[in-house]
Amino acid sequence: MKAVQILLPVVLLALASSLASAYDPSPLQDFCVAINDTKNGVFVNGKFCKDPKLANANDFFFKGLNKPGNTSNAVGSRVTQVNVQQILGLNTLGVSLARIDFAPKGLNPPHIHPRASEILVVEEGTLYVGFVTSNTENRLFTRVLKKGDVFVFPIGLIHFQLNVGDGNAVAFAGLSSQNPGVITIANAVFGSNPPISPDVLTKAFQVDKNVVNYLQKQF
Repeated sequence: MKAVQILLPVVLLALASSLASAYDPSPLQDFCVAINDTKNGVFVNGKFCKDPKLANANDFFFKGLNKPGNTSNAVGSRVTQVNVQQILGLNTLGVSLARIDFAPKGLNPPHIHPRASEILVVEEGTLYVGFVTSNTENRLFTRVLKKGDVFVFPIGLIHFQLNVGDGNAVAFAGLSSQNPGVITIANAVFGSNPPISPDVLTKAFQVDKNVVNYLQKQF
């Protein structure tokens, strides 16, 4: 009898714990068009959403992805994002899109998406692409992609694309978040605001402080 009395609270505690951690991973509504004005919103699934009765086709529409981006910059590439900032209807849907234009020898510099994996398809040109695995292996995976080729970059890993063809190049990327975020490595490390102490970067990169000072001035 004593064993049953001792065991019963343990079983109840385990049951309560499992019930407390349960959740529904599926959306609880058809869509949740994001709004900034909460006076006209409905609080659903932890987000303020437009009243579904007031939603319209424009909430799910973006025009102009056929237009080339301006690649007249230091790296020779331009990313045109289509995420929840551009299409409010993407909110809670977990997907977004980007167009990437490359001038000859243009580079989409090493960067990460902290909240999304990426699948890239080449529309035009030839790209050298790759990603690096996490510590301690830091293994590099690369391929040269031509028109119609597809490559995947896992979430959170440093990756890049370089135009190695003679002309312009265009690629489209799908991302597994409505707001994937992007951290360009060089900009974050050498262009932070305020700047990271040169003492930190000198030791981290094992270079002279003058090199660090020079790099920080570039960003």
